[in-house]
Amino acid sequence: MYDVIIVGGGHAGSEAVLASARMGMKTLLVTGNKNTIAAMPCNPSIGGPAKGIVVREIDALGGEMAVNSDATQIQMRLLNHSKGPAVRALRAQSDKIMYSKRMKNTIENQENIDLIEGYVLKLIIQSNKVCGVELEDGKTFQSKKVVLTTGTYLNSHILIGHDKISSGPDDQKPSLGLSPQLNALGFKLFKLKTGTPPRVKRDSIDFSKTELHPGDEVIRKFNHFEAYDYSIEEQYPCYLTYTTAKTHEIINENLSKSAMFSGVIEGVGPRYCPSIEDKLVRFSEKPRHQIFLEPEAKSLDSIYIQGFSTSMPHDIQEAMVKSLPGLENAEILKYAYAIEYDAIDARQLWPSLESKLIKNLYFAGQINGTSGYEEAACQGLIAGINAVLAIQNKAPLVLKRNEAYIGVLIDDLVTKGTLEPYRLLTSRSEYRLLLRNDNALQRLIDKGYEVGLINQKRYDDYLLKQTKSDKIMRVIQNLNLSPNEKTNEIVSGIGSQPLKTKITFHQFLKRPEVKMKHLLLFENRLEYDEEVFEQVEIHVKYEGYIKKANQQADKLTKIEKQKIPEDLDYDKIHNLALEAREKLKKIRPITLGQATRISGVNPSDISILSIYIKHQGT
Repeated sequence: MYDVIIVGGGHAGSEAVLASARMGMKTLLVTGNKNTIAAMPCNPSIGGPAKGIVVREIDALGGEMAVNSDATQIQMRLLNHSKGPAVRALRAQSDKIMYSKRMKNTIENQENIDLIEGYVLKLIIQSNKVCGVELEDGKTFQSKKVVLTTGTYLNSHILIGHDKISSGPDDQKPSLGLSPQLNALGFKLFKLKTGTPPRVKRDSIDFSKTELHPGDEVIRKFNHFEAYDYSIEEQYPCYLTYTTAKTHEIINENLSKSAMFSGVIEGVGPRYCPSIEDKLVRFSEKPRHQIFLEPEAKSLDSIYIQGFSTSMPHDIQEAMVKSLPGLENAEILKYAYAIEYDAIDARQLWPSLESKLIKNLYFAGQINGTSGYEEAACQGLIAGINAVLAIQNKAPLVLKRNEAYIGVLIDDLVTKGTLEPYRLLTSRSEYRLLLRNDNALQRLIDKGYEVGLINQKRYDDYLLKQTKSDKIMRVIQNLNLSPNEKTNEIVSGIGSQPLKTKITFHQFLKRPEVKMKHLLLFENRLEYDEEVFEQVEIHVKYEGYIKKANQQADKLTKIEKQKIPEDLDYDKIHNLALEAREKLKKIRPITLGQATRISGVNPSDISILSIYIKHQGT
């Protein structure tokens, strides 16, 4: 008898199984192939806009992705460094071989985990509760909770040209048993599609015709706790090239041969990561499109053609690739393909990611309609945590939209649903200035500590760093700069206008050209800490905007605290609009705040609902 069973060993399953085991639960991971645990069948990278912040949030809660990514990266960059702090995010070019191997090793060496290879045929359900799984070979395993993290394997098909083959990613076996059962249980399933580009031999590329994109010249890392260092000079470079008029001509002349446009594909593809065919059709006015050439692993002589996903036949792919500058003589090592798979309507889940239809059953990752490793991993972490909290008879961990991008993602899924693979973007958050790369630890470590995934040493180290931050904040508020010759000589030296009146360094830091490191020119007794200095600088320079965002968030918090009874009968509430009644009955929001975000529920409906709930409570 297990406490928790995790079905699927991708990025969601890896986080779910580690969270459950580290919280003390006897946990079983069932995966089709142990060697594809946390595999990267698509892009060999972790992070990017918003997604990189999610990786930091996973780490702040006690998850594994950040540590694993730092240990296996071959290039690190901080994106949008010259822009505002709300859009800065880390991106790692990963060694896809080492990333998977290291995560597999972490899981195999974690206490409380049993790992078996197999495919789940069906869920064992009694009295509308899941209580285990049955494998295709007839073996059964009992458990208190089950978390489904089937990724893109659920009833999946590989699509190339007019060919449609039952297969999972990278020629792996698909999961065929669960879709019919989920459908019979009342889950709404729909088809989604994603794809990968060709991989080409590194030595067959003429990089002189491309633009070099190296890693950053300073050490970067996702995780907050582990000391980590690497050789900046030994980072693997990426390269930029572009599609040409010849590329566009080849694609446009062969659209009928693409699985996307020939009618073979039923599912909807990702809006923000479309195939190259889709890009050309949707943006026909653009003369060219960016194409990045990215290394896949130290041990592989393969280059990933980022932005060139396609489902064209192999001969057309050959012509397409050779039309790109620098790839005229490229040798294709692996052809591109599209993959179509089943997903569920996530509006059938509570914000805890537990199913509304079957108790003790949780869903996480691409089965919920998301795209991307990071989106999958954070859902797996939350589902794993909440499965354990339910066993412990504790309230679920539900992150608010102003607390984490993870909260934004899950709230969007369970409240609005999606008709296409959901990708997290900074623009999806109305509080993005609060959800920054630099403050993930401050936002979430208390929650990770409370659930037991952040140990005492890490928590104490965090408190010590906070003490440093508080001390530096007091210093800059109390350090006065007078308009004398010595001070103005320093001020002019950093390219700022001389002082005319006495000001604090806090006020001085408001100037755009002034950085926190300049504090050491006036107060040299302080120990420099790059992370702490960055946090203080952002807080001071943007404190007016941050204060406004916090005030807006406080209003949200008040309405989020207004709980809606789980068994509320919406048919008894008079004057609700018909559409609002139908949507509320379908989604069953748990707070008034969540109800406000349901499409079709208007402010007047919220007012009526609020009054009714208050009346019921008296």
